Amino acid sequence: MVRTVPSSELERLAADLGDLARREVPIGPLTTYRVGGAARLFCEPTSEGDLQRLLRAVAGSSLPVLVIGKGSNLLVADGGWDGLCVHLGDAFASISIEGCDVVAGAATPYPVLARRTGMAGLTGMEWAVGIPGSVGGAVRMNAGGHGAETRDRLVSCRLVDLATGEGGWLDASELHLGYRHSSIRSSQLVVAARFELEKGDAEESAVRIAEIVRWRRENQPGGQNAGSVFTNPPGDSAGRLIDAAGLKEMRIGSASVSGKHANFIQADPSGSADDVRQLVEAVRGAVSERLGVDLEVELKMVGWDPSPAQSDTSCS
Repeated sequence: MVRTVPSSELERLAADLGDLARREVPIGPLTTYRVGGAARLFCEPTSEGDLQRLLRAVAGSSLPVLVIGKGSNLLVADGGWDGLCVHLGDAFASISIEGCDVVAGAATPYPVLARRTGMAGLTGMEWAVGIPGSVGGAVRMNAGGHGAETRDRLVSCRLVDLATGEGGWLDASELHLGYRHSSIRSSQLVVAARFELEKGDAEESAVRIAEIVRWRRENQPGGQNAGSVFTNPPGDSAGRLIDAAGLKEMRIGSASVSGKHANFIQADPSGSADDVRQLVEAVRGAVSERLGVDLEVELKMVGWDPSPAQSDTSCS
């Protein structure tokens, strides 16, 4: 970890957070890569009251903040995160269904939302069973798969700004949702989201969900990975390009390109996040050199200085 945060600022925030804060908590294990280091300060609000305490303490602080949901699109450096990590507790994983209107807490796993709405006789979110992240992460990234995206059903979301303490509900149109992108700033925390679904048939939804689960098991690797590492270029597939460049099963230390799906980079058990990062950069460089295509990194990588070239790396 590159220590850039003054200890005085960290001590002040730790004192303001009191029993809400813990020090040097390993956060790599909270990601689906299950590698990487610790955060200097860690906070897990377990109630609305805790969240308000956090907002009061952090507002105006210069300490960098990393928000972790299910960590399904995040790689934390072996040296860890030099700042505050926020991880919403189970109190923010509730689901409320009224007719076709669904409100889900940001900590709700997307597959749980898919199954719960399907069982309730609603259709439109079955595809989300294949997304291993949380509702909050899915909104921030406009997660998608199987021909659908979060923005297709998202009506609004509740955001709070950790820099100012302000917050409220925003219409989905204000989030500028695009391909694996939104305008949600790194200081903004998704707390909940509202979706509008359609009446369906619970048995038909169950069949569709089972089909998606089966397809993913047949076509995507298990183990320690974060799903797709690179976004698909227009009209092409990142996996096809990596395969065409002859990079399947390429290895650097404890990290390897999957032989099952080339856009997946696997980490060995007890492996190194730094190895994963080096392999990401090596694959990107080789595809550019051999095929003339510059792949954009979808995976968020935090804790390195300088940070790898990519979009906003503050949250996942």
